[in-house]
Amino acid sequence: MAKGIKVEGEGEWNARKHGGAKRRVWRKIHVGIDEKSLEIRAVEFTTSDVGDAPMLPELLDQIPPDQEIATVTADGAFDTRTCHDAIAARGAAAIIPARKNAKPWKPDTAGAIARNKILRTSKRVGRTIWRRWSGYHRRSRAETKMHCVKLLGQRLFARDFDRQVAEFQVRVIRHCRSDQWRDMAHSSTASQVSEYPSRRP
Repeated sequence: MAKGIKVEGEGEWNARKHGGAKRRVWRKIHVGIDEKSLEIRAVEFTTSDVGDAPMLPELLDQIPPDQEIATVTADGAFDTRTCHDAIAARGAAAIIPARKNAKPWKPDTAGAIARNKILRTSKRVGRTIWRRWSGYHRRSRAETKMHCVKLLGQRLFARDFDRQVAEFQVRVIRHCRSDQWRDMAHSSTASQVSEYPSRRP
């Protein structure tokens, strides 16, 4: 999943101060989310001209090799050889709908073989049934987590790219820490409730 964030550049600051045309510069945030825990597991920060699919292998690389990835769910934009091969390399199953008018790939890699199976199944049962059968609909649950990206702020104030990356990384770290504290508090509350049940007449 990806989301845009605006850079508060000198040109826009001067435009607000002195008037004139505003020049907006955007950056993209690519996020990998655990669909069960809704934990943000991987984040990449790029310029706005970088596509979503090419970043998937780098997102997967951020997850330690000893941590199992059961499935990777993404939309049809990720129906590429690079994505399917990266998913297969992690021993995960891809839940990615084949693009419309898609054709089988040469079955020369594990990723291509798995993708061709998706294509065959989708054509046999129909795209709607395949989405329900495969669990693709669970992707919407992870999408609800994207509202948290808004909590990281809609603007960046650093001017050069490296500092923008650092600025955003600090925000992500703070957000993850707040999530951990919230989970700890919830766990503590749940424990207290179970230990001290309310008395009913």
